[in-house]
Amino acid sequence: MDDVVARSQRHAALGDPTRLAIVDELTTSDRAPVELLRLTGIPSNLLAHHLDVLEQVGLITRTPSSGDGRRRYVHLHRDALAGLNPGDRRTAQPALFVCTHNSARSQLAAALWIELTEQPADSGGTHPADRVHPGAVAAARRAGLDLTTARPKLLDEVKSPPALVVTVCDRAHEELDPGPAWLHWSIPDPVATPSRAAFDATVTELRSRIAALVTAS
Repeated sequence: MDDVVARSQRHAALGDPTRLAIVDELTTSDRAPVELLRLTGIPSNLLAHHLDVLEQVGLITRTPSSGDGRRRYVHLHRDALAGLNPGDRRTAQPALFVCTHNSARSQLAAALWIELTEQPADSGGTHPADRVHPGAVAAARRAGLDLTTARPKLLDEVKSPPALVVTVCDRAHEELDPGPAWLHWSIPDPVATPSRAAFDATVTELRSRIAALVTAS
C-alpha cells in the first residue's frame, strides 16, 4: 500500500504542466535552478515551490556544485519514475563528453557510449591533464573497456563536434556556460577521492545515465 501511495503522490506532483516540464528536462540533463528559470520562464519563487513539491515526493534532489559552491544542481531520481516514463529519449547518435581534465569521467563516458550504443564518441577537457588517471583506466578494465591508449586533449582539438554534447563535470559546465542545447550530468569527480569504489560508482552512474538517455534499439 505504501508503494501505491508514493506512486499516487508522484503522479499528483506531475499533474502540473510546469513540474512535468521540469522532470522532462531532468530526464536527460541535470540543471541548476537558474537554468530551469531560463527554460521555464517562471518567477524564482514559483520555481522554488515546484522544486520543493518534486523533492517532497522523492523525484529530485538538489546538491552543491563541485565547481561554484554557491550553485546547486537538481538531479532526477530516475528509479522513482518507474511506470511513469516522462522525458525525451534520444536515438543512438555520435556524442561528445566534456569535463575539466578529460582524465576520468569524460573518458569513461565516451568508452561506455561506444560500447552501449555502437555509435562514435569523443571526449575533451577545458584544462586537460597530462594523462588519463590510473583509477579510470583500472575501472574501465573492470567494466570490460579499454582506456590504455587514451590521452587527455583540449576540447578545441575536437573537430566537428556532434549535435549531442554532454558536460559531465560541474566546473566545465560552469566555465563554458553552453546553454540548454548541451546536456549536463553533475557527476562527482572520482579523482577527488581516488578509490576503487569511487571510480566504479562513476562507471555505474554513467552507464545508468546513458541507458536512460538512449532509446533501446
